Amino acid sequence: MNYLRGDIVLFPYPFTDLQAKKVRPAVIVSLPGGKYEDVFIVPLTSRIHNLSDGEFLLGKWKAAGLNVPTAVKRGCVLVDTALILTKIGNVQSEELFNIEKSLKKWLYLI
Repeated sequence: MNYLRGDIVLFPYPFTDLQAKKVRPAVIVSLPGGKYEDVFIVPLTSRIHNLSDGEFLLGKWKAAGLNVPTAVKRGCVLVDTALILTKIGNVQSEELFNIEKSLKKWLYLI
């Protein structure tokens, strides 16, 4: 399956110790194409309280295909698309723009 920038997918996201995983939604932030079947994803979470700097609640989470209020979580992982379980929706362009701003902040690119 081809995935596009802004798609929300379910993925077995690894914990930082790389010993355990949890299936959670994530947003694809890379552009499609290239010779590799890898995409960059940013995790999402239903834990919407006590968000860290750059994390934020998606305003249109229902329209994005999510069942509960959901926030963008700090992080970015390069994954093979074969590991993606399914696509459940996509984020609006303004929310994708906010994810890009957060990524730049987290990576000290601004």
